[in-house]
Amino acid sequence: MAASNETPEDLKYTKEHEWIRSLGDSVEIGITAFAADQLGDVVFVELPEVGAKITAGQPFGVVESVKSVSDLYAPINGTISEINEGLLDAPELVNESSYKEGWIIRVSPDNAQDLESLLSAAGYKETLG
Repeated sequence: MAASNETPEDLKYTKEHEWIRSLGDSVEIGITAFAADQLGDVVFVELPEVGAKITAGQPFGVVESVKSVSDLYAPINGTISEINEGLLDAPELVNESSYKEGWIIRVSPDNAQDLESLLSAAGYKETLG
């Protein structure tokens, strides 16, 4: 199966190609396999500071690939509780393991109900055409 066809059913998604995994009191955020495929080989990930506030729809970081530079957009409002420091030395994890080792940040949501407004796997696939 091609990576761009992988859309885990247990995650939520945005039209900007971010995925969100609920971890109880926090959420994990990354970019979808489709987005990673479109970017090409990721060579750098700019991560925000732990403790920084993120605002839904606003950029919180940058993914740089051999092809382009793309902003990462916050899917919800919240406070960054952890960053994936492994990406600093191995940004290619975004390509190799988009939904596992390639996660980007963990966030304590301001309002857990915000997750309800995000796309399901089926809804995200519809945005891809």
